[in-house]
Amino acid sequence: MKTAANKPAHATCGNVLDDLGFSPEQATALKFKAELYQAILKYTQKYSQKELQAILGEPQPRVSELLNGKIANKSVDKLLHYAGRLGIEAKAKFAQTHKEVVVNELALIGAVQSRCFARRNSRTTTSTSWCSPSTA
Repeated sequence: MKTAANKPAHATCGNVLDDLGFSPEQATALKFKAELYQAILKYTQKYSQKELQAILGEPQPRVSELLNGKIANKSVDKLLHYAGRLGIEAKAKFAQTHKEVVVNELALIGAVQSRCFARRNSRTTTSTSWCSPSTA
């Protein structure tokens, strides 16, 4: 029997980054960084922190941060550097899974261009318009 306590507090759309309100481009970057980090963790497990200091060329506090998931201040470039030092070949795959983002952007551009065109045609004076020539 279902009760209020058994109901989920939030229905997800299947992507936690979307649910948290990240833009598609932010979500893509975060997902890439997370997958790269997971690969690094997989290969660091067989080494001690002292060995990782030598392999990664980083002091012990940075190695500890890496192993404990504190990667918010680590760039993708730095993580790729670590992957290379660990002998990991990074391979990325790219697929357009959110085509609606592109369609929405094109619709926005079309709406702006339509407004610019309408405004330019309705002007009787030569005042400057908020639309640049490149958007109309």
